[in-house]
Amino acid sequence: MKLYPAIDILNGRAVRLMYGKRDAVTDYGDPVDCARRWVDEGAEILHVVDLSGAFGEEGGFERVLEDIARLGVPVQSGGGLRSMAEIHRRFRAGADRVVLGTVCAEQPEVLYEAVQKYGAKIVAGIDAKDGRLAVRGWTQLADKDAFEFGCEAKALGIADAVFTDVGRDGALTGVNVAETVRMGETGLNVIASGGVRDLEDLRALKEQGVYGVILGRAIYTGAIRLKDAFGVS
Repeated sequence: MKLYPAIDILNGRAVRLMYGKRDAVTDYGDPVDCARRWVDEGAEILHVVDLSGAFGEEGGFERVLEDIARLGVPVQSGGGLRSMAEIHRRFRAGADRVVLGTVCAEQPEVLYEAVQKYGAKIVAGIDAKDGRLAVRGWTQLADKDAFEFGCEAKALGIADAVFTDVGRDGALTGVNVAETVRMGETGLNVIASGGVRDLEDLRALKEQGVYGVILGRAIYTGAIRLKDAFGVS
């Protein structure tokens, strides 16, 4: 099972949000320092998110991404990507893979074009609340079923998807194993995200054959030590 330490960046700072809410933020300092820490502790890939972009704000994200990419491990990056031009810029800034969320629901033609151009470098971001897709920094619910979208993404040729239970993200309440496994029934390689609180969550996901997991607040608070997580995965 692949582990993706997360670095969510808002206004140039590494943060964690509670339930994805803009005003429920904990600041963890310089994002490049955080990235360096996870790489030093054995991270083989990083999950780096432009929260400013997701909320429709400017935050100088690409400069920070360039610095993180120089650390020498692959970077998977999402947040605020709603056009081909923005996707191109994210790759130029150093991303190895990009995660597309809002654009999938609002502009499926952009998703199609991105998959045609970049293939396996495009990852679907399936953020769900009460079974529906959450978009625009999780501030709105789209009129689309999350599982149905997963099936559409697979049919389009996407292999991997980040599946986030918005109602658990950043809360350390436990990962939604059942819905993560169900999303895997689409045929996608599912990367679980949201609510991971301890090694037991990781064991539960691994036992169910889940492809990967994003580690957020738990590794920042010390509830999970990254080296211990690698021992489970």
